[in-house]
Amino acid sequence: MDHPFKTYSPVTYSSEESGRRAGEFRKFMESRRSIRHFSNREVSGNIMENLIMTASSAPSGAHKQPWTFCLVGDAGIKLKIREAAEAEEFENYNGRMPAEWLKDLEPLQTDWRKEFLTIAPWLVVCFKKSYDLDGKQHKKNYYVNESVGIACGFFLAAVHHAGLVSLTHTPSPMDFLTKILGRPENERPYLLMPVGYPADEVTVPDIRRKEYGDVAVEFKP
Repeated sequence: MDHPFKTYSPVTYSSEESGRRAGEFRKFMESRRSIRHFSNREVSGNIMENLIMTASSAPSGAHKQPWTFCLVGDAGIKLKIREAAEAEEFENYNGRMPAEWLKDLEPLQTDWRKEFLTIAPWLVVCFKKSYDLDGKQHKKNYYVNESVGIACGFFLAAVHHAGLVSLTHTPSPMDFLTKILGRPENERPYLLMPVGYPADEVTVPDIRRKEYGDVAVEFKP
């Protein structure tokens, strides 16, 4: 079977311009924060479509694109998601989570209450597909977790680039999302991300990110 190729036209810069752009983007992304207090200010569906399609431009194993992004703006569905998520989170904070985990969460001052799930104008639920369905036939996907994780990273970067905020929420277990959103058997919930504008005078934990030497090891020539 012939698989056609086409010429790739890369965008390239001088070394100086690449350095400038890399530094500016680093500073821009370092300003990104996870936000738990949202405004109910409207965000257009067109903006959300562009964010999701940016996420879907991510690389994936064998180009299978093993993800489904569910975009939820309906108030009734958001309420069902919040109620189910808070039920699971209440159990997590009151017995499921070990003491070490709870201790690590203390600087973030989180608890089982998740008001942002109904206040944020949109919830984006990313589902991973271990296999595709072609009628009754199962078609295997590859490196699913890695591929979906990269796509979600693209999504969060796109949200920040658009001047919006988000949060990675993983209530565990998340099977209730499959039921509420009526997803098929080959999809499993991977990540829940509210999207919108931050509330007025919102605050975030005063935490630091690791330095370069803490996250990288160089092997120079």
